[in-house]
Amino acid sequence: MARIRAIANYQFETDIGSALFPEDIKITYSKRTGRPRHFYLEGTVIATLRPTDGFLSLTLVGAKRLAEALPPPRFRVVVREDVVKFIAEGKDVFAKHVVNADPQLRAGEEVIVTSPDSEVIAVGKALLTGKEILRFKRGVAVKVRKGVNET
Repeated sequence: MARIRAIANYQFETDIGSALFPEDIKITYSKRTGRPRHFYLEGTVIATLRPTDGFLSLTLVGAKRLAEALPPPRFRVVVREDVVKFIAEGKDVFAKHVVNADPQLRAGEEVIVTSPDSEVIAVGKALLTGKEILRFKRGVAVKVRKGVNET
């Protein structure tokens, strides 16, 4: 548990590991390597440890927990109201649809996509830095992994 929290602290921010992974987390391990793979809270996956780089991929439940633990705009990209429906269905976020983004965001980081009223609508991976997302008017800014209305 200490190692998983340390990874979360490194990837997101100091002291976020205990907020993201409370004591009652259930961990499943890879049958092949024996390494931690999935993290469950009350029967729901909140994160997966990526075997390629050792970082965490958040689910929507994990993204909501992270959003509650961190003040805005950290790790967030806010989209226009008229595209919320499409992003919630799992479509990628284009730079021209972004209203606000965390200026400290780096390309490749986990991102929480929110509506203008701070509702979590998707989770994904930033393809641009936060400053680039705000300046660019073309291209994909966030590769969405899962939207709240995705089937």
